[in-house]
Amino acid sequence: MAAVRSAAISAAAVVAPRGFGRRRRLVPCFAAPARGASGVTASASGKMLPRSALHASASTTGAPDSDEAAAFLVQESLVEAELSKLACPICYYPLVSSIDHQSAPSKSDSTLECSTCKKLFSKDDYWDLTVAVGSTEYSETMPAATELFRTQLVSFLYERGWRQNFIWGGFPGLEKEFEMAKDYLKPKSGGIIIDASCGSGLFSRLFVKSELYCLVVALDFSENMLKQCKEFIKQENISDERLVLVRADISRLPFVSGSIDALHAGAAIHCWPSPACAVAEISRVLRPGGVFVGSTFIADVLPPVIPLLRIGRPYIDQITGNNTFLSELELEDLCSACGLVNFTFVRNGFYIMFSATKAS
Repeated sequence: MAAVRSAAISAAAVVAPRGFGRRRRLVPCFAAPARGASGVTASASGKMLPRSALHASASTTGAPDSDEAAAFLVQESLVEAELSKLACPICYYPLVSSIDHQSAPSKSDSTLECSTCKKLFSKDDYWDLTVAVGSTEYSETMPAATELFRTQLVSFLYERGWRQNFIWGGFPGLEKEFEMAKDYLKPKSGGIIIDASCGSGLFSRLFVKSELYCLVVALDFSENMLKQCKEFIKQENISDERLVLVRADISRLPFVSGSIDALHAGAAIHCWPSPACAVAEISRVLRPGGVFVGSTFIADVLPPVIPLLRIGRPYIDQITGNNTFLSELELEDLCSACGLVNFTFVRNGFYIMFSATKAS
């Protein structure tokens, strides 16, 4: 039995090389901090332990003495450890299993609990980690642009012609956009990536298929977009082994601070109710050196109309719910104000793809 345990520990300590195969598992890059008062079980190093690891440490007999059993144990432990990045959107402390109130979330869990405020969060097609989830009387309406993408019709059409029409504004097409994003994100291969405002999961699915990341989080505020994402995942027979679907507010990200390696937001920032609050949240959840990659529209293609746009922008944005950016300098200034540095970008017509890094 000691040999089994030794083999499991050795396997968990090694990061499989790229191309090793579909069954490989990369070691998660972060474990949520333990909190003595919350009841979260922690190891001597202060890291929260996944449930399977707790079971393994508690049992000294009865486990099959085989390399296959050890490998399964390690894989199960790592899958659960990845979910320890999920946090309460109210107090930002780690979520734990609602079954025993002490171990890290498991893939089999359907309800999670905040380790501090004890608020419960449930999963159906996706984890709903919004602040007001569970409210019976309270509701709020988001800006028009956000509400538009929550409708069934737009969610259905998004990947069936809507998103493809962005080519008129200079967007290079999905495959080219993905390759450009991969170039920016390359330093963070093997880590955890959030595909924010993922819509129907265009890029989320590509990130999973690439096998470049140990965990892909497909995140959107729209319930119907996430349902569409789930349908496409089933149609394309994509394993959810490295994929988690999360409903969340971009201005209140449900992740532990400093736990994420990269965040991608394709054609999204102009739809966010408050880009400043959203980018500040992105900066909070990124590790030092983490990468934020985004794309959006820039309205400075016709210089003569810029003065008019500058005057009318507040009224246009209020009516449409969209945010109008007049130059890449505005995006760079926003990133800098939120602690993101090394701003770089590529332009084509109205289109811009940019990257910024969390300051170390």
